Amino acid sequence: MEIVGLNRDKKRALCLFAGLLAFFLGLLAVGGVGVYNDSEQYITMHIHREPLYPLYLAVFRTIFGQESLVPAMAGQGILTALGITVLTEYLTRRFGLKLWEELLVTALQLAPHLITRYVSALHIFLENSVMSEALCIPLFTFYLYFLLRALFEGRGRDAAYALAFSYLLSMTRGQMMTTILLWAILLGIRVLSHKKYRMLFVYASAVILVFLLRDLTVHVYNYGVTGYFMGNTYGQVNTLTNVMYACDEEDREVFEEGDLEQAFFDRFYKEAQDRGLNYKFAGDSFAERAAYLEDNHDVLKFQILEARLSAYYFSLGEVDYYEQSSMSDEMAGKMIKKLLPACFGQWFYDYLLLCRNGFVRSIAVVHPLINPIAFLLYLFAAGLSLWQIFAKKRYSAAVVMGTALLFIAANVCATSITIMCLSRYMIYGFAPFYIALYLLVREVCENKLFWRGKK
Repeated sequence: MEIVGLNRDKKRALCLFAGLLAFFLGLLAVGGVGVYNDSEQYITMHIHREPLYPLYLAVFRTIFGQESLVPAMAGQGILTALGITVLTEYLTRRFGLKLWEELLVTALQLAPHLITRYVSALHIFLENSVMSEALCIPLFTFYLYFLLRALFEGRGRDAAYALAFSYLLSMTRGQMMTTILLWAILLGIRVLSHKKYRMLFVYASAVILVFLLRDLTVHVYNYGVTGYFMGNTYGQVNTLTNVMYACDEEDREVFEEGDLEQAFFDRFYKEAQDRGLNYKFAGDSFAERAAYLEDNHDVLKFQILEARLSAYYFSLGEVDYYEQSSMSDEMAGKMIKKLLPACFGQWFYDYLLLCRNGFVRSIAVVHPLINPIAFLLYLFAAGLSLWQIFAKKRYSAAVVMGTALLFIAANVCATSITIMCLSRYMIYGFAPFYIALYLLVREVCENKLFWRGKK
């Protein structure tokens, strides 16, 4: 039998994958499966949750029965280890990284997992947890790998794979629909720079088709699970929460006197005032106001808005949970359309506070001493990228940084519309940002004493 030898790169990749596999599976063996408040909704295929992660768990449940969570968590660890290996090896080859640099890129991708375990409020190790983020992280890593290949090498196959992974990401977490738009923006810039204007129509059509496919898939999935051909509910209630938080009592005038929407507003506003769940009760500083909104968002949402809406629609009789959930979401949407123009100034101020924390949590931890450093890092990274592009005509590291910055901005701005920017929602941008920052600094240093204009 002929034995096929492995070259040096393949051996390094296999060793890296084996080490990562031992890391993730070892932590699973030591720490076990993490089950949290949201976990039950994924297991029971709840109408509020996107389809892919519940289906992922269902596949393992079909194969392993009631003892399915451990192999499902192992699957998450294997996927994460494989994703980190693939992206690391690609960057190593693309930028000619040395062994210690390859290990640094690997460590930067492991950092988010340790941050959510030891720094975030929940203290969870994501890859051992029954949470959609545990599947979203490796899917995002594969998405980033194929997107960078498409940007650097211009192959249509890589662009198609990246778009496919963006579809899967959007089916795992709604906020990750931003990856579809990021795909379109970055590849659109690339074809414009190469003057391939006809490709813009192709990319625009592909994006529209993916959004339509996502919507159809969600409806078909929910029909199979619930018997109702409908989208996921609760998104509008989420958004209404921050709108109600920004309202004043006189905003009730946007509704017709005596109608149901005004009755809901009056009830929501009175209870929110009685419990201090309004912007007027926040502190004076940016930090205090942002923290107050984050601390009270879920209380306002669950204990007032959702509780009152569901109680009313259930009181109508012969309304099941799915009908009630759809009715509540529809009512929330109607209220948002009328209320948001009236309270837009205060809502937008609160939105910026949430974005501020989101940008910080994407690359650091919210703290009075760390916050300004984080924003200085953003300015430094953006400035260095522009300097490399326009002054030195070097694009490789700047492309990676541009991808990271655009994703962070899209993720923060999209998430802040509906909910607060918790670390587990923002953690996707951490590794790409610091990997790109290292590659930028490395590229500048290779240019030798750039401040003297030498090469």
